[in-house]
Amino acid sequence: MSDVDPMAAMDLDRMPSMNPSVDDQTVSPARRWNYWLGGKDHFQVDRESGDRIAAAYPAVRTAAQQGRAFHNRAIRYLAGEAGIRQFLDIGTGLPAPDNTHEVAQSIDPASRVVYVDNDPMVLAHARALMTGGTTTFVHGDLNDPGAILAADELRDTLDLSRPVAILLIAVLHFIPDDDKARAVVRELVDAAAPGSYLVATNSTKDFVPPHVAAVYDQMLAAGHVDAWPRDKDTFGSFFDGLELVDPGAVAISEWRPDSEDRPAAAEVSMYGAIGLKSR
Repeated sequence: MSDVDPMAAMDLDRMPSMNPSVDDQTVSPARRWNYWLGGKDHFQVDRESGDRIAAAYPAVRTAAQQGRAFHNRAIRYLAGEAGIRQFLDIGTGLPAPDNTHEVAQSIDPASRVVYVDNDPMVLAHARALMTGGTTTFVHGDLNDPGAILAADELRDTLDLSRPVAILLIAVLHFIPDDDKARAVVRELVDAAAPGSYLVATNSTKDFVPPHVAAVYDQMLAAGHVDAWPRDKDTFGSFFDGLELVDPGAVAISEWRPDSEDRPAAAEVSMYGAIGLKSR
């Protein structure tokens, strides 16, 4: 179990009475992810969903932690080696240590970040991240990339005629239709200038034994999970027309790891990759 402060969780469970837009009866992927990371921003419905998934796949908390670690390595690569100074982080989720703007601005304080999410609680937290025009938030949905790209907040913060990093971390698997997911990615990438990058992850069953995959399929069919896994070829198709940065599409724990001491691919069950739009 994660180290959750029960009193903090109880305080949050009273939050809907203060903010009617927050739905405490429907599972929020952002709040559930926060629960797996050991955070405090979740309701009982999120904890129950998280525990149900963890019972079938005990390594899910490791996967969440490794997802955050991949995010940090990717931002350090982009802001450092690649020299990117603009970031569009879609499906950002609830704040956690080393948010995109914190990692990028630790390398260059002039880095500009736009966060996008459709969760009202994320919006409430995001107001604290506004830092004088270099960091802002768009209340938007990945399923409607056109609205995200047209948002005034984005246009006031990012210059899409210059390279930008588009971050789709732990969010594409919430679009179940492969063609729809590819179309969303293509619209975002097409709007970006040459020299831009796409960073994406997606859950997968490729690394787990058949009986574990079968249990996940049963939970998916019953509506107990909402992340649609993809195999390597399908995940790789999101990067069609882009140049994959070495080591390509791999388990997130294997993408330029900081240490030899890392979990096996089956413990993270998520692909990650970075692609360059060269023209």
